[in-house]
Amino acid sequence: MDCLFCSIVAGDIPSRKVYEDEKAYAFLDISPWHKGHTLVIPKRHVDDLTGDPTVLTEIAPAISHVSRLLVDRLDADGLNMVSSAGPVAGQEVFHLHVHLVPRYGEHAGLGELFRKQVEDDPDQVLARIVG
Repeated sequence: MDCLFCSIVAGDIPSRKVYEDEKAYAFLDISPWHKGHTLVIPKRHVDDLTGDPTVLTEIAPAISHVSRLLVDRLDADGLNMVSSAGPVAGQEVFHLHVHLVPRYGEHAGLGELFRKQVEDDPDQVLARIVG
């Protein structure tokens, strides 16, 4: 299997790790929509959220932990959680991933979600998140 996210979990491809536990791995998106945009993925390969009825339950603690971390450490005013299943929904990497996108008051609303607002250095953002 040739899966980008499985390679990240295996350590074969570098990432800016935000969090990891026995079931999940979270890292900064390489093309963020907003400062702190993070992906949470299961460590085991599952194509999308419809591929296994237990997978969201497995990664839910990581999603919750990382969400709080992003809002607290980056002083975000809110957060969006997005996951796409299948090409028609916009999924491009076929390993389940949940986008956690911190939101800031100056770019409020769903209409601004996909308009890139990031100019911060990703290493500096990571340092703020992981302390």
